[in-house]
Order: sequence, then C-alpha cells, then structure tokens
Amino acid sequence: MTEYAETLEKALPTKKRVGEVKKQLEEAGVKYVLSSWIDLFGLPKTKPVPMSDFEQLCMGKGPQFAVHSISYVPELSPADADQIPVPDLDAVYICPWDNTTAIIFADLFWEGKPYNLCPRQALKRAIRDAKKAGYVGMCGIEPEFIAMRYNEAGQPIKAMDDDPEVGVRPRRQAFGYDVEFSIDSMPFLSDMIDILEDLGWNIHDVVAEGAYSQFELDFHYTHLLEMADRLVFLRILLKEVAKEHGMFITFMPKPTIGDWRSGAHINFSLQSVKKPGVNIFEGKKGTWSKEALYAVGGLMQHSEAMTAITCSTVNSYNGLVPRVGGFEGGTVTWAPTNITYGHNNRSAQFRLPQNRFCIENRAADMTMNVYLGLAMTITAAIDGIKNKTDPGPATDVDLYEMSEAEFKKRKIRRLPRNLLAATEALRKDKMAKEVMGEQMMTSYLAYKVDEWERYHQAVTDWEVQEYLRLY
Repeated sequence: MTEYAETLEKALPTKKRVGEVKKQLEEAGVKYVLSSWIDLFGLPKTKPVPMSDFEQLCMGKGPQFAVHSISYVPELSPADADQIPVPDLDAVYICPWDNTTAIIFADLFWEGKPYNLCPRQALKRAIRDAKKAGYVGMCGIEPEFIAMRYNEAGQPIKAMDDDPEVGVRPRRQAFGYDVEFSIDSMPFLSDMIDILEDLGWNIHDVVAEGAYSQFELDFHYTHLLEMADRLVFLRILLKEVAKEHGMFITFMPKPTIGDWRSGAHINFSLQSVKKPGVNIFEGKKGTWSKEALYAVGGLMQHSEAMTAITCSTVNSYNGLVPRVGGFEGGTVTWAPTNITYGHNNRSAQFRLPQNRFCIENRAADMTMNVYLGLAMTITAAIDGIKNKTDPGPATDVDLYEMSEAEFKKRKIRRLPRNLLAATEALRKDKMAKEVMGEQMMTSYLAYKVDEWERYHQAVTDWEVQEYLRLY
C-alpha cells in the first residue's frame, strides 16, 4: 500500500516501479489508462490517456483537473492552479470487460501538497495516524444492489422477476435465498463470480436478498485503502457487466416502499502494528476483547456524524426504519434504527457477529463515500480505545419491540431520521472536522444541505394522494 505523502515529490513512484507496472500492463494488452481520482460523492473521475503517456502520467505530468470548477467546491478561483493526480501503482485494476483498459486510483495534489478536498488522501491520513498510534485497520464490506431492466414501454422494472407487473404477487419474501431465482440469475452472477475470483478477491458467496432482483456479494476483507478502492471499482464493474446482459444496476438504497433496503455493512477490525495479522478484537478463549468494546464506544459516540457519510442521501433514511406496511416478507425491516450494539443483534446499529471478531456497522449503504466512511470509522474506533469509552451494556433484545420509555431508560439514542439531522450532527462533530479538514467538511455539507433543500422543493405522489382531497 502506498502511504500518505506530505508532498507531491515524495508521492511520485520510482522509475523502476513505473517500468515494472508498465510492462505488466502492456503484457496484459492494456492500451488505455484511466487515472481516477475520487470526488466528494465517492465517485471516480478521469481523463483517459494512451499507454504511450504512462511514464508522464506517473510522474504527475499527465492530465490535470480544475476540481474547483465543480459545484460546491468553491475554495479556489478560476485564476488558481489545477489539481494534479498521482496514480497509486498499488491500486491498478485491468478492466475485465475490456482488457485494453486499466483503471488506476490516484491521489490529488495542489501546489505540491495533498489537495484538501481529496477523500482518498483523507483516508490515507487517517491510516497514517492510526499507524502512529500503533494500529492497522482491516475491513470487509457487504455490497447490496438491485438488478433492473427497461420494459417495452421504457419503464424501469426488476430484471429477475417472473411475476406479473400487475395483479396477484407473492407477499412472503419469495426471492430471498430462493433456488429457482438464484438459478435464473446465474448467467449474470456467474460472470461476476468468475471475475471476482480472477481478481483474487476471494468471493465467498452471492446472496439472493429479500427484494426481487436484489443481491449481495460477500468477499474477503483486506486493509482499508484497498477495500475502499475495491468498492469503487466494484460499482463500475457491476454496471458494466450488467449492460452485457441487457440490465442496469441501482445502488439506490430504497427504490420502492415494498423493497428491502440495499445496504453496504462495514465489518471493521484492528490489528497491532507490533503483531501483524493478530486481530486485537479477539480476547481470551473466544471472547471479545476490552479494546473491541472501547472501539464500539468510540463508534457509538460519533455515530450520528458518521451516518451522514455512510448513509449519504435523502433516500438512505427511508431504509432506516423499523417497519414498513405492505413490505414483501412481512413488516419488520431488519434495518438498524438505534445507536447501540448487540451480540448478533441485527436491529442494532453495531453488531458483534457470532462467527467473526469484527464490529459490523449496519448503518451504511452503497451511496457512501467509502473513503470518508472508513476514515471516520478507524478514527472513531481508535479514539474510543484511547479514551476507554464505555459503550454500556449490550442490547441483546429486539429493538423493534421496545417502547420509547425503554429506550429512554436504557439511554439508547435513535439514528438520525433524515439527511438534515445527520448533516447537522456532522457539522458539530469535532473529530469529523479533523478527519475531513475544514474545507472538505464545508463543501460536503454544502452538497448535502442543497440536496435536502431540493428534495423539499419537490411535491411527491404521496403528498398528492394524502392531502389533495383531504384538505
């Protein structure tokens, strides 16, 4: 893993390393390189270059970007210098759908220093600080998504759904774990499994989830920066492979009322710098260590602010509810609703699973900027360990059945109910400002407040049906 560099000069790879990677790419048939930096939404941006310019690209002499020309990134003017991407040669991905093209994740620099609105740089800083404190973060993410297609009328519908669009439909979670639906989905899923195996991600399984045409991919954990890069590459990969099957992928957490929420649970653990490979969350005789519980305490302390990053859209909060009427499979959502932890309790935000020693944050979805989400995660966890933050007793009961009086008695907070509440919590969180930096915080909040305001300028079908004839 390429470590955080204080200057552009220190970030540049050696000529030997550039030559090694160029040879590997050329032997694989690569002709075009997409050196991709990450924006505030967590999305990759690029300018394709031919392999003939590879050395120039790696030396910071390739395409430059006026990142500050993008809305809500206002800290620089048209008269200021552009940003320079430096490709991370430990983050090279040859595109399986087109092996003439490679995506290389890059870090942005401005006037010789790390650009203060580069989320990938923010994660690298958090990793550096964690290492100084004696810790290395590890992570696995459980991406969920829905495969869709367009019908003859040009309307988006579920790709894997052989039930009629109108009329009688099953109401008892027909799709979840179903063998028939899994078999029907294999032309698409087998391509994905083969690709991820070839990439060496060690995929464990694919799950037909609760909503029609909804899937989850479970692959092996790795260090934080690589996992963040993998998630961004996976989002691209899923969309490209789906196109070959006449489909498209949505990562929207809650496309319809009846759908199960699509999440991206963060499974996080720590290792000691002095003892590589040893998970410090595992205590004696298969118990959870005190460091694990302190880390939970730190994560709980900063939960609301972190949720503004990991559940980043207006739509995200439609999924963070306990029950939904007309829900396929019943009414209970299995989504996190409250800031607490439990042993294998899927109604809590933080779950201590029964089969692995990691802290699972269930309040995360595929709209998150994963670099900022993981930077917040490792910083909050280490803050909890450093300050021995007590998370209190585990909540090993069904939170959906608890009353408001019980929540108050146990001092259990509710997760933010909407994007505005989450962004206001982010605005007040001092640790978040340290992780993101003041300018990135300002720009991110500007994005999200604008998103909230525009949402409330829209008149929805629900409002028309609820109020038009009533009042």
